[in-house]
Amino acid sequence: AQAKAKKKNKKKAPGRSEKKKAKASRKEAKAAIVPLLSTHGAQATNKLLQLTLPRHMVNQTVNYKALTVYFNRTLRIPNCVAYELTNTMVAMADAPTAERRKNHKFHADPAVAGCPDWGDYRKSGYTRGHMAPAMDMRGDKLTMAQCFLMTNMCPQEQKLNNDHWRVLEEKIHRWAKRDARLMVFTGPIVGRQPAHIGPNHDIAVPDAFFKILYAPGQQRAIAFIYANKPCPGSWHNYATTIDEVERRTGIDFLTALPAATQNSLERMCNPAEWE
Repeated sequence: AQAKAKKKNKKKAPGRSEKKKAKASRKEAKAAIVPLLSTHGAQATNKLLQLTLPRHMVNQTVNYKALTVYFNRTLRIPNCVAYELTNTMVAMADAPTAERRKNHKFHADPAVAGCPDWGDYRKSGYTRGHMAPAMDMRGDKLTMAQCFLMTNMCPQEQKLNNDHWRVLEEKIHRWAKRDARLMVFTGPIVGRQPAHIGPNHDIAVPDAFFKILYAPGQQRAIAFIYANKPCPGSWHNYATTIDEVERRTGIDFLTALPAATQNSLERMCNPAEWE
Protein backbone atom coordinates (compact mmCIF):
# COMPACT_ATOMS: atom_id res chain seq x y z
CA ALA A 1 0.00 0.00 0.00
CA GLN A 2 2.85 2.36 0.89
CA ALA A 3 4.59 1.58 -2.40
CA LYS A 4 1.37 2.40 -4.26
CA ALA A 5 0.99 5.70 -2.37
CA LYS A 6 4.58 6.66 -3.20
CA LYS A 7 3.97 5.83 -6.83
CA LYS A 8 0.80 7.91 -6.80
CA ASN A 9 2.54 10.93 -5.22
CA LYS A 10 5.52 10.77 -7.57
CA LYS A 11 5.61 13.89 -9.74
CA LYS A 12 5.31 13.36 -13.43
CA ALA A 13 8.36 14.56 -15.40
CA PRO A 14 7.57 17.57 -17.60
CA GLY A 15 6.73 16.61 -21.16
CA ARG A 16 8.18 18.11 -24.33
CA SER A 17 5.30 20.58 -24.71
CA GLU A 18 5.72 21.80 -21.11
CA LYS A 19 9.45 22.33 -21.67
CA LYS A 20 8.68 24.35 -24.80
CA LYS A 21 6.21 26.49 -22.86
CA ALA A 22 8.77 27.14 -20.11
CA LYS A 23 11.41 28.09 -22.71
CA ALA A 24 8.97 30.44 -24.44
CA SER A 25 8.09 32.00 -21.08
CA ARG A 26 11.79 32.67 -20.38
CA LYS A 27 12.18 34.26 -23.82
CA GLU A 28 9.17 36.50 -23.20
CA ALA A 29 10.58 37.58 -19.84
CA LYS A 30 13.92 38.41 -21.47
CA ALA A 31 12.18 40.34 -24.26
CA ALA A 32 10.36 42.39 -21.63
CA ILE A 33 13.56 43.15 -19.70
CA VAL A 34 15.88 44.16 -22.55
CA PRO A 35 13.93 47.21 -23.80
CA LEU A 36 14.04 48.63 -20.26
CA LEU A 37 17.80 48.24 -20.18
CA SER A 38 18.34 49.64 -23.64
CA THR A 39 16.21 52.75 -23.27
CA HIS A 40 18.46 55.40 -24.72
CA GLY A 41 17.94 58.11 -22.14
CA ALA A 42 18.16 61.81 -22.83
CA GLN A 43 21.53 62.20 -21.20
CA ALA A 44 22.48 65.83 -20.68
CA THR A 45 25.23 66.75 -23.10
CA ASN A 46 28.45 67.18 -21.16
CA LYS A 47 30.77 69.34 -23.22
CA LEU A 48 33.79 68.03 -21.35
CA LEU A 49 33.07 64.56 -22.77
CA GLN A 50 32.91 65.73 -26.38
CA LEU A 51 35.20 64.03 -28.86
CA THR A 52 35.63 63.73 -32.62
CA LEU A 53 35.92 60.37 -34.34
CA PRO A 54 37.86 59.97 -37.60
CA ARG A 55 35.64 60.10 -40.69
CA HIS A 56 36.39 56.53 -41.73
CA MET A 57 35.35 55.09 -38.35
CA VAL A 58 31.96 53.33 -38.41
CA ASN A 59 29.93 54.62 -35.48
CA GLN A 60 26.54 54.76 -33.78
CA THR A 61 26.38 57.06 -30.76
CA VAL A 62 24.19 55.74 -27.95
CA ASN A 63 23.34 57.84 -24.88
CA TYR A 64 22.47 55.74 -21.86
CA LYS A 65 21.65 57.17 -18.45
CA ALA A 66 25.27 57.53 -17.31
CA LEU A 67 27.27 56.45 -20.36
CA THR A 68 27.80 57.57 -23.92
CA VAL A 69 28.82 54.63 -26.11
CA TYR A 70 30.32 55.13 -29.56
CA PHE A 71 29.59 51.73 -31.09
CA ASN A 72 31.20 50.22 -34.19
CA ARG A 73 28.79 47.80 -35.88
CA THR A 74 31.55 46.54 -38.21
CA LEU A 75 33.97 45.60 -35.42
CA ARG A 76 31.00 44.81 -33.11
CA ILE A 77 32.69 46.54 -30.17
CA PRO A 78 32.65 50.15 -28.95
CA ASN A 79 35.04 52.69 -30.44
CA CYS A 80 34.95 54.49 -27.10
CA VAL A 81 32.84 54.76 -23.93
CA ALA A 82 32.69 58.14 -22.16
CA TYR A 83 31.22 59.08 -18.78
CA GLU A 84 31.54 61.52 -15.91
CA LEU A 85 32.42 59.91 -12.59
CA THR A 86 31.62 62.05 -9.54
CA ASN A 87 32.26 61.63 -5.83
CA THR A 88 28.47 61.34 -5.39
CA MET A 89 28.35 58.39 -7.81
CA VAL A 90 31.24 56.77 -5.96
CA ALA A 91 29.53 57.23 -2.58
CA MET A 92 26.32 55.68 -3.94
CA ALA A 93 28.28 52.81 -5.54
CA ASP A 94 30.10 52.09 -2.27
CA ALA A 95 26.98 52.27 -0.07
CA PRO A 96 25.61 49.06 1.54
CA THR A 97 22.42 49.53 -0.48
CA ALA A 98 24.27 49.55 -3.83
CA GLU A 99 23.41 47.12 -6.61
CA ARG A 100 25.09 43.72 -6.49
CA ARG A 101 26.92 42.47 -9.53
CA LYS A 102 25.52 38.95 -9.18
CA ASN A 103 22.00 40.31 -9.74
CA HIS A 104 22.82 41.61 -13.21
CA LYS A 105 23.23 39.67 -16.46
CA PHE A 106 24.75 40.48 -19.84
CA HIS A 107 22.28 41.49 -22.56
CA ALA A 108 22.44 42.61 -26.17
CA ASP A 109 21.00 46.03 -27.03
CA PRO A 110 18.50 45.27 -29.82
CA ALA A 111 18.38 48.94 -30.84
CA VAL A 112 22.08 48.96 -31.79
CA ALA A 113 23.10 47.44 -35.12
CA GLY A 114 25.83 44.83 -34.83
CA CYS A 115 25.58 44.46 -31.05
CA PRO A 116 26.67 40.91 -30.12
CA ASP A 117 24.61 38.54 -28.03
CA TRP A 118 25.96 37.69 -24.59
CA GLY A 119 26.64 34.11 -25.73
CA ASP A 120 28.82 35.13 -28.68
CA TYR A 121 31.93 35.23 -26.44
CA ARG A 122 31.51 31.62 -25.28
CA LYS A 123 34.57 29.35 -25.67
CA SER A 124 36.49 32.20 -27.32
CA GLY A 125 39.31 32.36 -24.78
CA TYR A 126 38.30 35.95 -23.93
CA THR A 127 36.05 37.38 -21.24
CA ARG A 128 33.38 40.06 -21.70
CA GLY A 129 35.43 43.04 -20.59
CA HIS A 130 33.49 46.06 -19.33
CA MET A 131 34.79 49.34 -20.71
CA ALA A 132 32.86 51.39 -18.13
CA PRO A 133 33.26 49.20 -15.02
CA ALA A 134 30.37 47.95 -12.93
CA MET A 135 32.04 49.25 -9.75
CA ASP A 136 31.37 52.83 -10.91
CA MET A 137 27.71 52.18 -11.80
CA ARG A 138 26.46 50.25 -8.75
CA GLY A 139 24.68 53.23 -7.20
CA ASP A 140 21.70 53.09 -9.57
CA LYS A 141 19.76 50.07 -10.83
CA LEU A 142 19.35 51.32 -14.41
CA THR A 143 22.94 52.52 -14.84
CA MET A 144 24.19 49.21 -13.44
CA ALA A 145 21.96 47.25 -15.82
CA GLN A 146 23.01 49.37 -18.80
CA CYS A 147 26.70 48.87 -18.12
CA PHE A 148 26.05 45.13 -18.60
CA LEU A 149 24.78 45.71 -22.15
CA MET A 150 27.08 44.19 -24.76
CA THR A 151 27.62 47.62 -26.32
CA ASN A 152 29.91 48.27 -23.32
CA MET A 153 31.98 45.09 -23.83
CA CYS A 154 35.16 44.08 -25.64
CA PRO A 155 36.92 40.71 -25.81
CA GLN A 156 39.49 41.00 -23.03
CA GLU A 157 42.17 38.62 -21.83
CA GLN A 158 40.95 37.08 -18.57
CA LYS A 159 44.06 37.70 -16.47
CA LEU A 160 44.24 41.35 -17.56
CA ASN A 161 40.55 41.78 -16.74
CA ASN A 162 40.88 40.22 -13.30
CA ASP A 163 44.18 41.76 -12.34
CA HIS A 164 45.93 44.95 -13.51
CA TRP A 165 43.03 46.46 -15.48
CA ARG A 166 40.84 46.00 -12.40
CA VAL A 167 43.52 47.58 -10.19
CA LEU A 168 43.54 50.66 -12.45
CA GLU A 169 39.74 50.85 -12.32
CA GLU A 170 39.83 50.72 -8.51
CA LYS A 171 42.34 53.57 -8.46
CA ILE A 172 40.17 55.67 -10.79
CA HIS A 173 37.21 54.99 -8.48
CA ARG A 174 39.20 56.38 -5.51
CA TRP A 175 40.58 59.32 -7.49
CA ALA A 176 37.04 60.40 -8.41
CA LYS A 177 36.13 60.38 -4.72
CA ARG A 178 39.13 62.59 -3.97
CA ASP A 179 38.93 64.97 -6.96
CA ALA A 180 35.09 65.32 -6.99
CA ARG A 181 34.76 64.95 -10.79
CA LEU A 182 36.56 62.93 -13.44
CA MET A 183 35.85 62.75 -17.16
CA VAL A 184 36.61 59.18 -18.20
CA PHE A 185 37.15 57.90 -21.73
CA THR A 186 37.87 54.22 -22.23
CA GLY A 187 37.96 51.83 -25.14
CA PRO A 188 39.90 49.50 -27.41
CA ILE A 189 42.90 49.99 -29.64
CA VAL A 190 42.32 47.79 -32.68
CA GLY A 191 45.10 46.75 -35.04
CA ARG A 192 44.90 46.76 -38.83
CA GLN A 193 44.35 43.00 -38.99
CA PRO A 194 42.72 42.03 -35.69
CA ALA A 195 41.82 38.53 -34.63
CA HIS A 196 38.08 37.82 -34.42
CA ILE A 197 35.84 35.72 -32.19
CA GLY A 198 32.19 34.71 -32.18
CA PRO A 199 30.10 32.15 -34.05
CA ASN A 200 30.67 34.10 -37.28
CA HIS A 201 34.21 35.23 -36.41
CA ASP A 202 33.20 38.89 -36.73
CA ILE A 203 33.83 40.36 -33.25
CA ALA A 204 37.19 42.16 -33.32
CA VAL A 205 39.74 41.40 -30.61
CA PRO A 206 41.58 44.60 -29.57
CA ASP A 207 45.36 44.73 -29.43
CA ALA A 208 45.17 46.98 -26.37
CA PHE A 209 42.89 49.18 -24.25
CA PHE A 210 43.08 52.81 -23.20
CA LYS A 211 41.76 54.94 -20.38
CA ILE A 212 41.87 58.74 -20.38
CA LEU A 213 41.20 60.81 -17.25
CA TYR A 214 40.57 64.52 -17.07
CA ALA A 215 40.05 66.24 -13.71
CA PRO A 216 38.49 69.64 -14.54
CA GLY A 217 38.74 70.97 -10.98
CA GLN A 218 42.47 70.31 -10.83
CA GLN A 219 43.13 70.88 -14.56
CA ARG A 220 45.18 67.75 -14.95
CA ALA A 221 44.96 64.77 -17.26
CA ILE A 222 46.59 61.41 -17.84
CA ALA A 223 46.13 58.37 -20.06
CA PHE A 224 46.91 54.67 -19.80
CA ILE A 225 47.43 51.96 -22.42
CA TYR A 226 47.37 48.26 -21.49
CA ALA A 227 48.07 45.53 -24.04
CA ASN A 228 45.36 42.86 -24.28
CA LYS A 229 47.43 40.34 -22.35
CA PRO A 230 48.72 39.98 -18.77
CA CYS A 231 50.42 43.27 -17.88
CA PRO A 232 52.71 42.83 -14.86
CA GLY A 233 54.14 45.63 -12.77
CA SER A 234 52.85 48.93 -11.46
CA TRP A 235 50.17 51.05 -13.11
CA HIS A 236 52.84 53.75 -13.43
CA ASN A 237 54.44 51.66 -16.19
CA TYR A 238 51.37 52.03 -18.41
CA ALA A 239 50.85 55.77 -18.03
CA THR A 240 51.07 57.82 -21.22
CA THR A 241 49.69 60.97 -22.81
CA ILE A 242 46.32 61.63 -24.41
CA ASP A 243 48.31 62.55 -27.53
CA GLU A 244 49.58 58.95 -27.70
CA VAL A 245 46.05 57.52 -27.42
CA GLU A 246 44.92 59.91 -30.16
CA ARG A 247 47.80 58.77 -32.36
CA ARG A 248 46.86 55.11 -31.95
CA THR A 249 43.07 55.47 -32.24
CA GLY A 250 42.58 58.49 -34.50
CA ILE A 251 40.06 59.92 -31.99
CA ASP A 252 40.35 63.58 -30.96
CA PHE A 253 39.46 64.05 -27.27
CA LEU A 254 38.49 67.11 -25.18
CA THR A 255 37.41 68.98 -28.31
CA ALA A 256 35.17 71.46 -26.44
CA LEU A 257 38.12 72.98 -24.60
CA PRO A 258 40.09 75.98 -25.90
CA ALA A 259 42.90 74.77 -28.18
CA ALA A 260 45.69 75.92 -25.83
CA THR A 261 44.10 74.15 -22.84
CA GLN A 262 43.44 71.01 -24.86
CA ASN A 263 47.01 70.87 -26.14
CA SER A 264 48.44 71.39 -22.66
CA LEU A 265 46.30 68.65 -21.08
CA GLU A 266 46.99 66.19 -23.88
CA ARG A 267 50.75 66.43 -23.31
CA MET A 268 50.50 65.66 -19.58
CA CYS A 269 51.80 62.41 -18.12
CA ASN A 270 52.74 62.71 -14.46
CA PRO A 271 51.62 59.68 -12.42
CA ALA A 272 52.94 61.28 -9.22
CA GLU A 273 50.19 63.92 -9.47
CA TRP A 274 47.60 61.14 -9.22
CA GLU A 275 49.06 59.28 -6.23
